[in-house]
Amino acid sequence: MDHIQRLAHFRNETAAFEKAIARAIADAGGGPVPLVPSCPGWSASDLLGHLGAVHRFVGRILRDRLSEAPDHTDLTIFGIPQDPAVRAAWPKPGTEPNRGPVPDALTEWFAQGARQLEDQFRELGPDVPVWTWSPDAAEHTSGFWLRMQTIELAVHRWDAQSATGTPGPVDAEIAADAVPQTFEAMAPFRRAVAGAPAGAGERYRFRRTDGPGVWTVTFSGEQVTVEHGATDPVDVEAAGTASDLMLFLWRRIPATALAVSGAADLLPHYFTLVPPV
Repeated sequence: MDHIQRLAHFRNETAAFEKAIARAIADAGGGPVPLVPSCPGWSASDLLGHLGAVHRFVGRILRDRLSEAPDHTDLTIFGIPQDPAVRAAWPKPGTEPNRGPVPDALTEWFAQGARQLEDQFRELGPDVPVWTWSPDAAEHTSGFWLRMQTIELAVHRWDAQSATGTPGPVDAEIAADAVPQTFEAMAPFRRAVAGAPAGAGERYRFRRTDGPGVWTVTFSGEQVTVEHGATDPVDVEAAGTASDLMLFLWRRIPATALAVSGAADLLPHYFTLVPPV
């Protein structure tokens, strides 16, 4: 997928996320906003604040062409409105989900940040060197952030929709891009941050059923190796649509949503080897 395609997906997923949040607020009818089943401990308000903060964080990196991570404790990065109602609705990690009213100023803050970030991506293109969390130096680019934020938007759009009903699948093009990105970028990063156990040669195959795509992932010591289209034996194979594979790897749907063959009990072990951070 090229830069222009990702920009279009970013814009579409932003609009879908905003629509889902607006529905959650409307359905609350002035009462407690709904919880997000796929994000335990979060409400729709918390999800809105989280994603908006991520957008502002990435926006600061792009705006200043930073070569190191900004200080995430510096709240000026996030441009939080001074309105007391917004401050009251701001996510508070480690506390109960924030289910109070969601002020218009908070949804407007999100919309402004998302559109500013889209404009930055469009202006910079994919090749501007900036800091990213990827362990691969070749991915320290503005294009990495567009790819990552498009994927994250799609996941959180799904989350927001799950707060009020049945979420729609992830666009197949985004999902087919997200599956290998999970193995190539997120798995090494998460393993390093979480101090995951060494691999013992476990081999997983993830097979897409609604289009081309077969990914074989091997964990050997500290290394994660990804092969495209391999056919040699593996310990366990999971097959599903690109959307279902992506959502499973992001821990949004269970393994029972996939067609699993081989050592099925090894599939949950994937999340020991690639823990959440």
